[in-house]
Amino acid sequence: MCMTGCSAAKYTRQKIRIKYPHVESLKGGAPQCLIVKEGVSYTHVDGRDSRAVCLHLRRPHCISVKTILQGHCCFNNRATMAQTPVRQLRKRMRCESTASVPQFTNSPTMIVMVGLPARGKTYISKKLTRYLNWIGVPTKVFNVGQYRRDACRTYKNYEFFRPDNEEAMKIRKACALAALKDVATYFTQEQGQVAVFDATNTTRDRREVILSFAKENGYKVFFIESICDDPEIIAENIKQVKLSSPDYIDCDKEEAVADFLKRIECYKVTYVPLDDDKDSHLSYIKIFNVGSRYLVNRVQDHIQSRIVYYLMNIHVTPRTIYLCRHGESDLNLLGRIGGDSGLSQRGSQFASALGKYIKSQSIPDLKVWTSHMKRTIQTAEGLGVPYEQWKALNEIDAGVCEELTYEEIQANYPEEFALRDQDKYRYRYPKGESYEDLVQRLEPVIMELERQENVLVVCHQAVMRCLLAYFLDKSAEELPYLKCPLHTVLKLTPVAYGCKVESVFLNIEAVNTHRDRPANVDINREPEEALLTVPEHI
Repeated sequence: MCMTGCSAAKYTRQKIRIKYPHVESLKGGAPQCLIVKEGVSYTHVDGRDSRAVCLHLRRPHCISVKTILQGHCCFNNRATMAQTPVRQLRKRMRCESTASVPQFTNSPTMIVMVGLPARGKTYISKKLTRYLNWIGVPTKVFNVGQYRRDACRTYKNYEFFRPDNEEAMKIRKACALAALKDVATYFTQEQGQVAVFDATNTTRDRREVILSFAKENGYKVFFIESICDDPEIIAENIKQVKLSSPDYIDCDKEEAVADFLKRIECYKVTYVPLDDDKDSHLSYIKIFNVGSRYLVNRVQDHIQSRIVYYLMNIHVTPRTIYLCRHGESDLNLLGRIGGDSGLSQRGSQFASALGKYIKSQSIPDLKVWTSHMKRTIQTAEGLGVPYEQWKALNEIDAGVCEELTYEEIQANYPEEFALRDQDKYRYRYPKGESYEDLVQRLEPVIMELERQENVLVVCHQAVMRCLLAYFLDKSAEELPYLKCPLHTVLKLTPVAYGCKVESVFLNIEAVNTHRDRPANVDINREPEEALLTVPEHI
């Protein structure tokens, strides 16, 4: 089995057994290998320990006929395969040292929310989806309430949610089934790995429908039940989120609150929480009163384990996160990337200005984090407060390109320069890192930021882009081009379903280090075209 165009024989030696229902038709065939198109799922049984793993392909994949004939290959969805000789295959698919390895997962996972209205289910859904997408797990939220709004267009009052309203019950059931259908489409056609089914799902019947759907399609299911009996928390949630819902546009606030409380009472009539005995065979986490207590049952795999760990670290306490880069460095002035130089004169001025700004904010219990590099430490020294050094916050490793200017990289490594422009997120510097690597390195930092309250992070351009992409829910394509100028503080305040951003320039001039993606990213481009977006420097 060949991932990126390497010899099929190489993977035959790995003794991989594959299940394939039409082996007989291949025995007399002439081709030496098969190309499996992207978007195909199939079962792979490891010959060493016979563990079956359902793999989902995110790019073309090569399987040798010899390997297929040694065992069986079971494809999980209908797919056409092009029969191609090895010579043509090698021309079509090239194994590049800078490319990231395709990410495989075992069977897709459905995250199913459970709980009464105003219990933070949508908040958890959106936040969890943002985290999983950031770490590279394609995830999408399916909010059944939005399906209901699309179907009904107008909302009258709480009586729509009465359990004895048969007409409304039919609409609500149809909306849930439509959402499940879209989940299947997301997994099979959009290469999704996790779908978050955001709805109340408060009855055992509704959960059985979801479980049956998942079983028929080979999906794993993990329930997240949010239980809250604290009236203050519920009231605050209604105030912050529900009053701005499309259901209550142009509605008096007091009337809206009264109607929503009656809606909750309608759900309470039929609400059956997950039962620790009857549902002991299911995988789930129960979150009590926004994280005061947790109950976890039957975690199945790595993805579910990471979800549980993440959910047990987030909180809703009001706080502010400040992100800024170090002050301008000597290498910044010269247009050289990476390195470990100290601050320039203007960089030192920024360190002093940052100290004054932070004091003016009167931030209680502020924690300050820096990398292990001189320029961030010298910047933090200007604050006059204790700070903590994180090696994980070090700038992206540019490998052989460390301390080079963009002009020197183009002159010495023109192909590498072009490859990075083609896919800046996944490109890995020779003997260095990619943005994708950096995201994985920064995951513990994000987890600790979620645990903490007020924090100032003094870091570097690539690092700040990764952290900012997490909080602002930016894609892998947008992340490497986020603008994070020197001598500017970004003040992030988490709000209901996102993050409010305030940019504060501290009036100390600095060089521009942002390079946009050039129009021409071809390997054979002219040097002038490659350097078109390089910022000015000494």
